[in-house]
Amino acid sequence: MSEIAAPDVSVSAPSGPVSSEPKLSLRERWIALITLCAGMLMIILDGTIVNVALPSIQDDLGFSQSDLAWVVNAYLIPFGGLLLLAGRLGDLLGRKRLFTTGLVVFIGASLLCGLAQNEMMLVGARFLQGIGGAMTSAVILGMIVTMFPEPKEQARAIGDYSFVAAAGGSLGLLLGGVLTELLSWHWIFFVNLPIGVVTAVMARRVLQHEEGLGLHHGADLSGAALITGSIMLAVYTVVQVADTGWGSATTLILGAISLALLAGFITREATAKNPLMPLSVFRSRNVAGANLVQILMVAGLFGMFFMGALYLQRVLGYTAIEVGVAFLPLSIGIGAMSLKWSPQLVNRYGPRPVLVPALLLIAVALLLLSRVSVDGHYVTDLLPSMLMIGIGAGLGFPALMTLAMSGATVEDAGLASGLVNTSQQMGGALGLALLVTMSTTRTDDRLADGVGQAAALTDGYQLAFAIGAGLVLLGVLLAVTVLEKPKADLRTQEVREPEGQPAYEQA
Repeated sequence: MSEIAAPDVSVSAPSGPVSSEPKLSLRERWIALITLCAGMLMIILDGTIVNVALPSIQDDLGFSQSDLAWVVNAYLIPFGGLLLLAGRLGDLLGRKRLFTTGLVVFIGASLLCGLAQNEMMLVGARFLQGIGGAMTSAVILGMIVTMFPEPKEQARAIGDYSFVAAAGGSLGLLLGGVLTELLSWHWIFFVNLPIGVVTAVMARRVLQHEEGLGLHHGADLSGAALITGSIMLAVYTVVQVADTGWGSATTLILGAISLALLAGFITREATAKNPLMPLSVFRSRNVAGANLVQILMVAGLFGMFFMGALYLQRVLGYTAIEVGVAFLPLSIGIGAMSLKWSPQLVNRYGPRPVLVPALLLIAVALLLLSRVSVDGHYVTDLLPSMLMIGIGAGLGFPALMTLAMSGATVEDAGLASGLVNTSQQMGGALGLALLVTMSTTRTDDRLADGVGQAAALTDGYQLAFAIGAGLVLLGVLLAVTVLEKPKADLRTQEVREPEGQPAYEQA
């Protein structure tokens, strides 16, 4: 049976020249894809590899328990806050230029992190790392969809990207444990240097040069300041919730300021002649809905990674390396689905029919995890859920990426890519803050009741897994009610864009 292309997933050809170089051949485009995925893998690995090394960093540099969180937060705040702006700057200045510049910043910051001898130097270098990470990762998905406009090739390319983005987190846990135990925590940062240098050299050689639209097409400095300030403050508000609580004056005031800045940004974009982010991008139900669903899905998955690792270490007594090995089946499931089956299914049935059962599978797996016990066994209590989540994430992420990028044009692919990455980071930050707070509260209450340490921790993790399942089920509801159903008469057609009118404005 012939393959049927998914609706509304391809990016039409630009109406004018965007590159000073000849069009890349298919082989050259796949080499370019490998280069972009290598850059993304480095960013994703860095996001989780640090978690395993935190105890060693604390002992070596003398961090207090509360200050230790800033090793993670100092990276998350600029990374999450600058993704949207970085994506748009890629459209204006050239995505290749922003990608390679971000790599240089990230490599330099990684070197400083590895050489850090005190708290301030490490936290400052991590902040700089977050800036480089945002610049690099914000434009990758936009470059992929413009390089692969044909639906079948695009589905496969997005599947490869999704595998790297989703499986890299669990691989980071394993690599972090190995480097920390066999060498030292400094090497979790030094490992970025060879990967980054090779990626930067390859990027300069294989990525097609783009001039960009120019700053006059959207150099909205006021809008940029408002949205960057709003997102960075929102991320900061979320990451400090574990210390201050959701109902504290600090959380409420900072949250209100962040919302006020967001309202100011929306007002600015509605009236600006050359807005940073045209609000018409949200007219597409698929683009807006996919980003909302992604926030909920990532919130549940981030909690699983974090709470699952803690359960294995603090309750079952696993070492750092054993935790990484325990998550390998999840990575294998993601790889098998996203690299082979997801592109075929998305091309045949469309992204929405693939996404809904994938989300349901993840929700069921999280519900099973909510039944783990103090004396749980990996093979019977954890492995089935690991495999189910791997399959669900491997199918779900490529479908979400396809939907979220379905309204992108060559001119604004960077903005759409930055929006996808921003929703991922916000989902991770919000989910982690919510699940950590609820889990800690439940554990403290159980300890106060006289329950043993392991049992109290397990009760807290069970609650976190159950809440994560609820978030993913809410994502299922949004997917069913908001996302558009695939139309059979559109599956065999490549989406075309009338000259001067972006695809998302037609939705």
